[in-house]
Amino acid sequence: MKKFDKERVLLAVAGPVIALAVAFVLSAIVLIASGKNPVEPFALMFEQAGFSDIQVLIINQASMYYIAALAVAIGFRMNLFNIGVDGQYQLGAFMAAVVGAHANLPAFLQVPLLLLTAVFTGAFWAGIAGVLKVTRGVSEVVATIMLNAIATSLIVYMWKPDVFGVKVGNNSTTGEMHESGWIPGIDMGDAGEIYGLVVLAALLGIGYWVTLNRTRFGFDLRASGASESAASASGVDPRRMVLTAMLISGAIAGLAGLPILLGDSHTYNLNFPTGIGFLGIGIALLGRNSPVGIAFAALLWAWLDKASPELDFHGYDKEIAVIMQGLIVLSVVVSYEAVREWGLRRQQRRVGAELAAGNVLGANNTTKEVAGR
Repeated sequence: MKKFDKERVLLAVAGPVIALAVAFVLSAIVLIASGKNPVEPFALMFEQAGFSDIQVLIINQASMYYIAALAVAIGFRMNLFNIGVDGQYQLGAFMAAVVGAHANLPAFLQVPLLLLTAVFTGAFWAGIAGVLKVTRGVSEVVATIMLNAIATSLIVYMWKPDVFGVKVGNNSTTGEMHESGWIPGIDMGDAGEIYGLVVLAALLGIGYWVTLNRTRFGFDLRASGASESAASASGVDPRRMVLTAMLISGAIAGLAGLPILLGDSHTYNLNFPTGIGFLGIGIALLGRNSPVGIAFAALLWAWLDKASPELDFHGYDKEIAVIMQGLIVLSVVVSYEAVREWGLRRQQRRVGAELAAGNVLGANNTTKEVAGR
């Protein structure tokens, strides 16, 4: 491997490693300040990761985190901050649940119908922010925050019994979906089942990498995100790329809730997980928008979620995991900036050394020419 490639790998790995180390240290300081053992909580959570049932829970949770983070990462690569992934994910899952409860087609038609419903719902909701940005210059941050609130209110309205809601005790649901739309999981015996749509998450990761790194569209997307003026000079329409990126980001976000919807709950109710879109932001940051990095970050986040309940049985607050997740996000921002500055300084020193070597070589050649005369 060339020296330059080694430096790129080092820079790519240094940020997440520093962020995690700082987050662990700061979490330990919080525990010490509260009079707790700073090591035992982490040891307990690491112990939980060795149990097969917890491993299944981690993989299932990570599949949803991974899809949400990919949606965020696509926006990041276009220099867009799609905060609306949470609203797009919830609305996509809700509409898929409604369609699944009212349509009863053969499985080979029902499942694609539900997937497309979630995709188009998420894309439509994100597309509103994209249109506002390219036509009116509205910040996608402001637009998507507002759309999150509107999506929540819209779901509450559609939950009414006289619209799509079905009351089950004190719980509001969309009614149970027809079995033709259920996706069987991977049976792990006593440990439970891994969601069948974990495979979809993996395929989306592969598609994300191939599209960005092996297609003209991916090059145009990255070029537009790096410099709109340079992209325009090469014939790329940045406005079209902004809208396209938002549509794709929303389409993927719409799929984030389907692993649990089609693999476990089979309805959208008050217990359906929320906040996954916001967690996707931190996971995408930690994974540096790389499909492999995001996978590891999603597993880390899921481990913190599923291993932390054990802390309650040993006198520790499970919220230490939430604190650590927040510290990871803060540490990521700081560590990546520090690593970037370090990389720039190394590059400047290398360029300076190469220029100095070139000047010395040029002076030696001039001296030889004069001596030859």
